[in-house]
Amino acid sequence: MRKFLTVCLLAFLSATTVFAQSKKDELLTIDGSPVYVKEFNRVYKKNLDLVQDESQKDVDGYLELFIDYKLKVAEARAQGLDQDQSYVRELSQYRDQLSRQYLAKDQITDELSKEAYERGKEEINASHILILVDFDAMPQDTLAAYNKLKKIRERALKGEDFTELAKKYSEEPNASVSGGDLGYFSVFQMVYPFETEAYNTKTGEISNIVRTQFGYHLIKVNDRRERAPKIEVSHIMISDKRKERNFDPQERIQEIYKLLEQGESFESLAKQYSDDRGSGNKGGELKPFTRGDLKAPEFEAAAYKLKSPGELSKPVKSEFGWHIIKLRNIIPEESYESQKEALDKKVEGGDRSKVVYHAVNKKIKDKYGFKEGVDYLPFFDNYVSKDVFNRRWEGEEIKPEDDKVLFTIGDKDLKYSDFATYISYRQKSTRAFKDKTLLLNSLYEEFVNVSLTDYFKDKLEDENEAYAAVLDEYRNGLLIFDVMNKNIWQKAKTDTVGLKKFYDKTKSNYTWKQRLDAEIYSATSKKVAQEIQAMLKNNKSIDEIKSEINKNEEVKVLASTGTFEVDADDLPKNITAKKGVSDIYESNDSYIVVNVKDILAPSIRPLDEVKGKVLSDYQNHLEQEWNKTLRAKYNVQVNKKALKRIKKELK
Repeated sequence: MRKFLTVCLLAFLSATTVFAQSKKDELLTIDGSPVYVKEFNRVYKKNLDLVQDESQKDVDGYLELFIDYKLKVAEARAQGLDQDQSYVRELSQYRDQLSRQYLAKDQITDELSKEAYERGKEEINASHILILVDFDAMPQDTLAAYNKLKKIRERALKGEDFTELAKKYSEEPNASVSGGDLGYFSVFQMVYPFETEAYNTKTGEISNIVRTQFGYHLIKVNDRRERAPKIEVSHIMISDKRKERNFDPQERIQEIYKLLEQGESFESLAKQYSDDRGSGNKGGELKPFTRGDLKAPEFEAAAYKLKSPGELSKPVKSEFGWHIIKLRNIIPEESYESQKEALDKKVEGGDRSKVVYHAVNKKIKDKYGFKEGVDYLPFFDNYVSKDVFNRRWEGEEIKPEDDKVLFTIGDKDLKYSDFATYISYRQKSTRAFKDKTLLLNSLYEEFVNVSLTDYFKDKLEDENEAYAAVLDEYRNGLLIFDVMNKNIWQKAKTDTVGLKKFYDKTKSNYTWKQRLDAEIYSATSKKVAQEIQAMLKNNKSIDEIKSEINKNEEVKVLASTGTFEVDADDLPKNITAKKGVSDIYESNDSYIVVNVKDILAPSIRPLDEVKGKVLSDYQNHLEQEWNKTLRAKYNVQVNKKALKRIKKELK
């Protein structure tokens, strides 16, 4: 929720960078703090199309929105929200993500993306044998695990059945039953070292021994096949999760399937009946996908059984409901260029990122310089007690004369005291270790990596104006969310008395329009619609009408009942609000007849029915009042000369 609303709030955000700007560049000040022309211009041009109130689209109108925004940021800082740990943590995560974009798009990323693209053209069927061993295991334990698997490999190479060896020796859970069978997999579906060894092993052969974070693996490649192409399908979905249904979802999907067999338009039926409105409004069209993309195996299996564009599946059940699937297109293999952006993201976000990470650190060292100082291990082996294993170590303060330099990045020295602070912090969340030397080695490597990236990020905000602007947008966006949540949103949710008073004053805004208590009949032809009209005039029930018209498993009419506002999508457009049987209306290749049982006059809706809308309006009311308070609290001075110049430039 917080991340979603933060993104929405960014539509009205600015970026105050650290780059030098003169007095004449100031647009306004808030309690003496400057806000610059460049900032306003960027935000105005970026967000003008998002402003819905026409009066706020000119410079003067937008400036009022801008000032309200800046006042909220100032108030958030005044309330100390920029010191909140959740804010600091989320900003740090975003800073990490954003800064990586400025170094990770390098040659090593391109190489890994190209490698992944080529591997992704096929799927591998493999089995494996796993001997478990932790990364921080003692050397003798690591060697014992390796030698154990080495002997198993020798037996496999001599012809012993790999599956039986896996059942007997593999330490993977359930290996005694699965025999190490992994089925088919492709790129990004296994950890990178395992994937690499599998792709480098020929079909029918046994791999070399490969180490991952799980232990040592031996792989047998059983088969290779070309990866399934992406396909484009359309579907009609009837959900079985909606409680308000007045029909059986399985029966409804079968009725729709009969209509399709009778030649009705798939696209029209999708628009009328599909519960997946996102695709239904487009005639049922879904985005292209391949096996595994949708996480809906029943749907994917049915879709891939279709061989020719236009072919339909029979009704198929998934966890979302009932579907009828139509194959639209089988997509030829995509080029590397068209997939590069997505591949880059996967490379940087998965375990391949370790390869990229090392390359990034090398770039930082090359750009700013990196110099090793004294060896850390002799000092810290004595300095850090065994309490670190219990995550309770508290180091004594290191005297200035003993605080030696471990390494230097650019113009920054990192000392014993810095590493001690890092150990104290990380001991609470690092994985468990049994050996102190292994623990210190692991934490020191982390400390060097973190120090390099932190130095780079600090320098990047000073050196790159675009990066600084984006980071400040996010920084202030989080503050806006927190200050609004504290002062407006949560207050409105808990102030039940205030909400009721607001509703009582504004209840005329929450009314039912004129409504029809009606039965809606959708027929496949005008002739059938005329038959329905006649039967309704003879007081036939829904069940009687469906029974007489839908004969011999041929569906000619669908019916729904309920109370509908006159402009509801379920009703024909421009329907006459009149009791009795309506005229025939044509809509989406169907013919609609409505039996109006009663007409309900417009009325005030009770609070419990419209509480969500009232709450939203109440929050807007509270925000407007709060904006007035902030205007009174802070001294805002606008530079009229700068404002005049902005108007001239933007005009």
